[in-house]
Amino acid sequence: MGVLALPSKSKEMTQIINQILYSDLGTVFNNAALLVFRILLAVELFRVHGMKKFRVENGQKEHVPNPLHLPEKLNGLVATFSDTVVPFFIILGFATRLAVLPTIGVTAIGYFVVHKNDSLEVRDVPYMYTLSLLLILAHGAGKYSLDYYLLNLL
Repeated sequence: MGVLALPSKSKEMTQIINQILYSDLGTVFNNAALLVFRILLAVELFRVHGMKKFRVENGQKEHVPNPLHLPEKLNGLVATFSDTVVPFFIILGFATRLAVLPTIGVTAIGYFVVHKNDSLEVRDVPYMYTLSLLLILAHGAGKYSLDYYLLNLL
């Protein structure tokens, strides 16, 4: 009986992987536009926010706000991962829907918690990143991605 259940579980797992990885916006233009959007967004995220994690100004690295009162090392790790590693996953289109989740969390917390009392000009940056990453979460990486390539290997 356990052997008969295995193919069903395997089929379910394949369907879940397919739902996470599959993304085809239907036309070459749409898929190419999503590729360009992904690359430009990820390069900007890394260049502006990721590089801050490595710069040392006045003898100190960037201070990362911790509004959720996580352990400092965990908070720093999540912020650093979100701004330095995730952009490369987005560019490559690798595990894209899963990869954007921590960065969506960081940018949404930036908008709703860290900058909640700031002007619209200040709140605009985390707002636009959150919306852009939600778009990638909804549509996936598109046809021109490692996700699409890996899915076709299965």
